[in-house]
Amino acid sequence: MKIPLKYGLLTTLGVMAWVLVVRAVVKDPLSSVHSLGTPIFFNVLQFVMIYLGLKAVEREKGERPPFKEGLKTGVAISFVYAISAALFFVGVLLVVGTKWLASEPGAATQSASVTAAKAFVGLIVVTMIFGLVYSTVISFFLAKRQSDEQD
Repeated sequence: MKIPLKYGLLTTLGVMAWVLVVRAVVKDPLSSVHSLGTPIFFNVLQFVMIYLGLKAVEREKGERPPFKEGLKTGVAISFVYAISAALFFVGVLLVVGTKWLASEPGAATQSASVTAAKAFVGLIVVTMIFGLVYSTVISFFLAKRQSDEQD
């Protein structure tokens, strides 16, 4: 459980740094940096951290982990990331208020609480779905194969 916690929290730290720096530098909430750059950065960061987490499992065990163990570790990293990122954004919502929600889809026509709830559910669900996909792909390429066991 140590590796998923470490790499999930490192992913969240990267997300926190990105959000705080971009919000300080780019003043327009509808900028392409927010609408295009942020999802790309979040997903690349998540992919890299899952990969690094699975390589850490490999180093710890001294051999490639089986597919199932790699998949579980990658999903656990994504779960820690999803929950801790959601907690970060709860803190942002409490400190900054709802002005950062202006760039969310439908923010102009819905109440702030509905927009925030949709954003949190979307963050957690999308993070877990992409985490499952990324973990599957990475585990497939890094997993110990049966032919490796027979050598």
